[in-house]
Amino acid sequence: MRQRVVRVALTAALIAVVLLAAPLAWAIRSALYADQRDALERTALAGAVQVSPDYRTGDPVELPRPPDGERLGLYDPQLRLRAGSGSRPGDTPVRQALTGEAVHSRSGGDLVVAVPVSHAEQVIGVVRASSPVATVRNRVFAVWGALLGAAAFALAAAVLVARRQARALAAPLEDLSRHCRAVTHGHLNARAAPSNINEIDQVARTHNEMLHSLSELLRRERDFTTNASHQLRTPLTALQLTLEAGLEQRDDTRLRPALEEALATTRQLHRTVEEVLRLSSSPGLHRSSAPLRPVGQVLRATQQRWHGLFADDGRCLEYVTHDVPDGLPVPGGAVTEILDVLLDNARRHGRGMIRVTVRDLDDALAFDVTDEGEVSGDTARLFDRGHTGRGGGTGIGLAFARDLAVSLGGRLSLTRGTPTTFTLLLPIYGGGRTS
Repeated sequence: MRQRVVRVALTAALIAVVLLAAPLAWAIRSALYADQRDALERTALAGAVQVSPDYRTGDPVELPRPPDGERLGLYDPQLRLRAGSGSRPGDTPVRQALTGEAVHSRSGGDLVVAVPVSHAEQVIGVVRASSPVATVRNRVFAVWGALLGAAAFALAAAVLVARRQARALAAPLEDLSRHCRAVTHGHLNARAAPSNINEIDQVARTHNEMLHSLSELLRRERDFTTNASHQLRTPLTALQLTLEAGLEQRDDTRLRPALEEALATTRQLHRTVEEVLRLSSSPGLHRSSAPLRPVGQVLRATQQRWHGLFADDGRCLEYVTHDVPDGLPVPGGAVTEILDVLLDNARRHGRGMIRVTVRDLDDALAFDVTDEGEVSGDTARLFDRGHTGRGGGTGIGLAFARDLAVSLGGRLSLTRGTPTTFTLLLPIYGGGRTS
C-alpha cells in the first residue's frame, strides 16, 4: 500500500508539474525574446534620433554606444553602411525598413530591429540594431534549468510528503492486519487500536465490535456445551452404577443380556459426552491430548457393538486390517465415535454388506467404511452441519465426525460415491509401531 500511495502521489505531482512547467517554459522563452527585441528597438530609436539629414553630405554621425553584445549601424537608401557596425551591405530587414515601417526579424543568426530615419516625409536612412540569437537562447536555457531544478525539488518534496502520508495511512492498516492474524491464531481478546484516520477508525471499531460479539457467542456456546455435558455425565454415571449393581445382584438369565446391553450403551454414551466436551472446550486441540488405545481393541469393540445390529437387519459387517499392527495406538474414543457415526450412516442410509478396512500408509492409517449404496446430489455439502444429504437426517453426525477428525490432525472425506466409501485418515502416533 505504501508504494501505491507514493506512486499515485508522484504521478499526480508529475502531471501537475508538466502541465504547469510546459506553458511556463514557453512563456519565459517568448518573454525573453520579446524583451531582447524591445531592447534592440530602444537602441535603434536612440540611434535614429542622433542622425542628422546632413550625414548624406559627409557630416559625421555620432551614434550612441550600444550595450555589450549588440551592434548598431546606419544605412543610407543605397544599403551602404555609413556609421556604426553591421552587415555589409544592408540585409533584408534594412531593405524592408526603407518602406517607412520598423522591422523586427531574424537574419544570419541575429535578432534584428531596423528603424527608418525620415526627413521631410522621406526616408533618408535606416538604423539597424542587432544581437546574436545565441545570447537570448543561453538566457532561455539558464532560466529553463532553474525551472527544471525547481520542478525536481517539487517532485522530491512530493515524494517525501507522500512517503510520510503513506506511513501514516499504512501503519493503522498494518496494525489491524496484525490483530486479524492474532485472531486467526485464537487470540480473541486482541483489539485494534484507534488511529487519527476516521475511515480506518470506523473499520477498527467494527472489527472490535465483531470480535466482542463473536467472543460472547463462543463463550455462550462453550458454556452451554460444558453445562450440558456436566449435567448429562452425572445421571449417566448414576445409571451406569445402577446397571452394574443390577448385574451383580441378579442372576436372571432373561434380564442379564438386556442389562449388559444397556450398560454397554450407557458406557458408550458416556464416552460420547466426554468427546463432545473435549472437542468443544478445546477447539484447537491436537492429537497429542487424545487418550490412546490399540487399534485392534478399538476395532473389536466396534465390531462387537455393531455386529448384532446389522445382523438383525439381515446385513453383514466385515472387518479387514491388511496387516496393520494390532497394537498400533490410536485415539480410541475419537476413532470409536467417528466409526460409530459412519456405521450408523451406512445402516440408516446405505444398503448391502458393510466393510471396514484399515490400511497402513506408512505415515498414516486409513479407515475405509464402505457399503453397497450410493451418494447422489451435492456431495461437496455432505459434511455441512444441518445439510440433510444422503437419505435425510439431521445433518449433524457427519459434521461432528469431521470435526473430531480435524481435532486429531486427520481428515474425513467421501472418497467414492458408488459404492459409498468414507475414508478417515489419521497420522501415525510416534513410537507406536511394533512390527
